Amino acid sequence: MQTTITARHCEIPDALRARARTVVQRLGSLARRPIETAVVFDTDGGRSRAELRLYVARGEPLVASGEADDHRTALDRAEEKLRRQLDKASPRSRRPRDAQPKLG
Repeated sequence: MQTTITARHCEIPDALRARARTVVQRLGSLARRPIETAVVFDTDGGRSRAELRLYVARGEPLVASGEADDHRTALDRAEEKLRRQLDKASPRSRRPRDAQPKLG
């Protein structure tokens, strides 16, 4: 899985880049057939923002962002949001449509 880390209007320390790679790998292991991830760090008006994008095969990209006083906390908040999206998108044990009970 290819990972891109970008910093806009700010400088990101190497420790935070390593943390972002760890977060992305953890989220990629939860996704079904991940292709690419992108992490974008930005600073706007004194607030730090982190955005995570996860591209999966045959699906819409999942996007989550977090905002906080520092980039690490913003990254953690974005991770929580993306994790919830992955939980909702995960394939659950579903019965075929014709095997489902009919209502009414």
